[in-house]
Amino acid sequence: MKFCYVDESGTGDEPYGVMAGIIVDALRMKPTKQDWDDLLKGLSKIANREIKELHTREFYSGNGPWRGINGDMRANIIEVILDWIAKRKHSIIYTVVEKKKWYSDFSTDSRHADIKTLWRFLGLHLVLGIQKYHKGNKNNKGNTILVFDNEEREMKRFTDLIQAPPKWSSTYYGLEDETDPLSQVVDVPYFADSVDVPLLQVADFVAFFLRKHAELENGVIERYDGERLKVRSWINMALKRRIPLSAIFPKRGRCSCSEMFFNYAPSCLRDS
Repeated sequence: MKFCYVDESGTGDEPYGVMAGIIVDALRMKPTKQDWDDLLKGLSKIANREIKELHTREFYSGNGPWRGINGDMRANIIEVILDWIAKRKHSIIYTVVEKKKWYSDFSTDSRHADIKTLWRFLGLHLVLGIQKYHKGNKNNKGNTILVFDNEEREMKRFTDLIQAPPKWSSTYYGLEDETDPLSQVVDVPYFADSVDVPLLQVADFVAFFLRKHAELENGVIERYDGERLKVRSWINMALKRRIPLSAIFPKRGRCSCSEMFFNYAPSCLRDS
């Protein structure tokens, strides 16, 4: 049994929207939660105040409890967290969309009526990727419970979408038995508060840096000299734990469904 904890970044005015999931084996859940609590206690000592939840946007900018913590120290913490993910052998899955293109082009796509919002577009792709990645596992080892950060506006309609996915989406993972779509997804998606579910904070962390990478590789001005290369190095660390790219953005043999997701993604996170 697996759990996939999911959060998004860039659903406001940013040029790219990202959704990232942290896939965890059920047997590792309890020690992982304790380890994250211990990590937050360590960060609390650095910040000289209690840190109950890591808000990556705030942390990266040095705002809130991180005001006064210099950039070098924050960079070291980022690498510690990435190393923390790697050592626990958690896997990363993600999807990313160039929003200007998506808003311009997808509204005229016949599939728009089945999805309608950017959040659901990202969420459906993530779920299809999990299905494709895990469908070959035997003895229910790939069965996955999805846990999203609270998104009240999307909860009901996204749940309906996953319970009855559009038929055109089945080509993404080569569905042979049309009576059993998304067979690796257990029950309905769950939605929770990240302060209560630590791995949602990890998903937020990964999604944030994937978005920063997409922005900096595509012309967004650096906030400090060397930011693009620094973020690229962090993403390279994170991608060591990515599930096979063939389950997210296959380079060849794409069906019309996978081609759709491929076309809206920036090359820096799609082709490498």
